[in-house]
Amino acid sequence: MHYNKLALYLFFLSLLAAFYINVEIDPRWQEQQYIYQTYENQNDELVYKLNQKEISVGPVVDYRDSPLRQTALVSKGKPALDQQWVKMPDERLVILKPSFHYGIWSLLPAFIAISLCLLTKEPITALLGGTIVGAIVLGRYDITDKVLLPSISSDGAATIVLLYLWLLGGLMGVWSKTGAAQAFADYMTTHFVRGPRSAKLVTWLLGVIFFQGGTISTVLVGTTVKPMADKAKVSHEEMSYIVDSTASPIASVLAFNAWPAYIQSLIFVPGVAFLATEPDRIRFFFSSIPFSFYGIIAVLGTLLLCFNITWHCGRRIQQARLRAMHTGKLDADGSKPLDGKELHKPDVPAHYTPKVYEFVLPLVTLIGIAITTFIITGSPKVNWAFATALCLSCGIALVKGMSLDELISGIGNGFKSVVVASVLLILAITVGGINKEIGGALYLIELIGQQLPFWTLPVILQLLTMIIAFSTGTSWGTYAIAFPLAMPLAWAIGSAQGVAHPEIYMAICFAAVLNGSVYGDQCSPISDTTILSAMTTGCDLMDHVKSQLVPASIAALCAGILWTLSAFFLA
Repeated sequence: MHYNKLALYLFFLSLLAAFYINVEIDPRWQEQQYIYQTYENQNDELVYKLNQKEISVGPVVDYRDSPLRQTALVSKGKPALDQQWVKMPDERLVILKPSFHYGIWSLLPAFIAISLCLLTKEPITALLGGTIVGAIVLGRYDITDKVLLPSISSDGAATIVLLYLWLLGGLMGVWSKTGAAQAFADYMTTHFVRGPRSAKLVTWLLGVIFFQGGTISTVLVGTTVKPMADKAKVSHEEMSYIVDSTASPIASVLAFNAWPAYIQSLIFVPGVAFLATEPDRIRFFFSSIPFSFYGIIAVLGTLLLCFNITWHCGRRIQQARLRAMHTGKLDADGSKPLDGKELHKPDVPAHYTPKVYEFVLPLVTLIGIAITTFIITGSPKVNWAFATALCLSCGIALVKGMSLDELISGIGNGFKSVVVASVLLILAITVGGINKEIGGALYLIELIGQQLPFWTLPVILQLLTMIIAFSTGTSWGTYAIAFPLAMPLAWAIGSAQGVAHPEIYMAICFAAVLNGSVYGDQCSPISDTTILSAMTTGCDLMDHVKSQLVPASIAALCAGILWTLSAFFLA
């Protein structure tokens, strides 16, 4: 109760601060450059691709004539244009966009959301609180129509409703109704899993195999292993940490996924030969992988946990393992697991006999479609994969004699089980968008725009991207802000101080940004992968956040030391 009162006072103070910022603080505008690969299509139009969509390049003006160049931007008044295609002095075509920040005040919405989450252990009200504070800073007092409605109607929110509520919820509901998930758990327990250690090892291996990273890895692994791990009495804190720590961290190491194609467009630096073309930048990405120290250490750290080596995991995970071992309790007392109790109740019709293939066939189909579409198109069609798996599961159940009413009842229970998590994801998108618009990330990056010893830059970039990603709940959003600023800064500092091996130095700084963002995203309570890791494994969200902070932070500390030493001795 004491913490709830403190949270209430903090929220009211933040509202007053938000009104003050909106009325009294002038935003500081900055030029932002966005680089895309342009080409002529079949109609001889100059176009570029964004989110797999072909978009025409608009009218192009010379950089010196653009009202969005830095020297033309002023601290008062919003620029007349939202974006503009310009030709730079070196003949590059880029999109200029104006961005702004309010100095340290830009961190207020993220600070409030995270503080309320930690104080109340109630993430929905915490995220809503951060959203309200951010909306007031921006002067959008009509929270429902000007903030929530545009966010709910966005492509990101629609994807959440379709994928995580309808398709994932429906699939989990069918597997629960048919008993397929339990049948698979029984089979794995009988043939492969001999106890908690082997259950955790299977989870780790699946996380490595599903190296696409992000939400797809989290959902696939968490959904697959939960019934098996529950039967083996593995605590939900351990499972959620393993699932989360083998999602984005492994994707940064086994980078045969969409990451290089996305990130290469953000790391062009004028005059740097080894970053000149798209193939050069992709090659640079892969050459930096040996410096992805956080990803490597995080994945190896979870492997140690699988063998019950927990000296690096902190008190919470150690206590969770002992609690599950001695009492059989998979959650701490007073916890509020994100998954629904609807899926925990045996609800298989008396006339229906569950079979292992009812779980395996849809799962193999799901994985097969995701991997095949990634190979063919360069982006996994996750919606196709889950929709096909759901249809296949329903078809098998109907052919085996389950009635349509029974099937729909199971799907409905699946919907109920993921409603809260879906709301959390939509609110996380909302507060993340507000944080980005207010400019907290820009402000943090600005703090390092001073002369620094070159060997200190990687760890500073790591710390800043950790804070940005933790505050916004997204690693890819952090990349879009940090890389266009960090890479030119690294090149400028390295050139000014005469580093002997500039490509190695740039690779170290690149890896620090890449991995620092992964850490912040992984540990943030407003991150989609954090929420999904808790949801699919049945863990309380804040139990998951607090329990993984220690092992993830130890991995980040070791990585920071290694980046500093690498820059000092190798660059």
